[in-house]
Amino acid sequence: MKPSQITGAALAALVFGATPTLAEVSPLDLVQPVAEYKIYVSEKLETLTRDTKAFTDAVKAGDVARAKALFAPTRMSYESVEPIAELFSDLDGSIDSRADDHEKREEDPGFTGFHRLEYGLFAKNSTDGLAPIADKLMADVTELETRISDLALPPEKVVGGAAALMEEVAATKISGEEDRYSGTDLWDFRGNFDGSKTIFELVRPLLTDDAAFVAKVDKSFDTVDATLAKYREGEGYAPYEKLTDGDRKVLAANVNTLAEDLSTLRGKLGLN
Repeated sequence: MKPSQITGAALAALVFGATPTLAEVSPLDLVQPVAEYKIYVSEKLETLTRDTKAFTDAVKAGDVARAKALFAPTRMSYESVEPIAELFSDLDGSIDSRADDHEKREEDPGFTGFHRLEYGLFAKNSTDGLAPIADKLMADVTELETRISDLALPPEKVVGGAAALMEEVAATKISGEEDRYSGTDLWDFRGNFDGSKTIFELVRPLLTDDAAFVAKVDKSFDTVDATLAKYREGEGYAPYEKLTDGDRKVLAANVNTLAEDLSTLRGKLGLN
């Protein structure tokens, strides 16, 4: 093959040692979607920082009702970009760990972040002793925004994030363990869903050779979207406890189908 005849797919094979499934998908093709996703992440983190400030200010002011009201909407921005936040395991652990991750559970001094504040607000209906936790969360979120602003996002992590967000919902969140004290799990699901769909929409132009796959994923996204929409209440979502076992099984099945569809996305773009 003459140099002038080397296609984008062949170039990717020479550079990465594998031939992408779709014709003409090269590393260069991913530059624009990844750049646009970086903008999306930056905007979400800017919102997260602003909302976390309002949330933690309410905690420190002892305003339980306002802090409770701000908890779920504040978390949505974090949930939408979670695969990128998890690149910094130290910050992800301090911002978003659950009681189960710590030896002494809720009483463990290492249990900090959103869920420690959630425990105080919703399980104890109090802000007593939460000011230092609030300050640490604010500092951690600010540091996360700073670190990610300087980060070159790995394409495989970006593309893989579409499936990872849905897989996490299916594997660990359907049970209600994520927001166990507040019952605001559906807000998190929406954040995960929005983040996943954003990634898929950004790489959609690279999938023109696989219309059947795109149609299948679109249908799965529509199904999950419609399922979540059933539980809208006002500007938010119903408490998770209102969902019956049957409701949760349907939601789990729909999310699993979407996650399975998206699990092939990296391979289709030559990123496995």
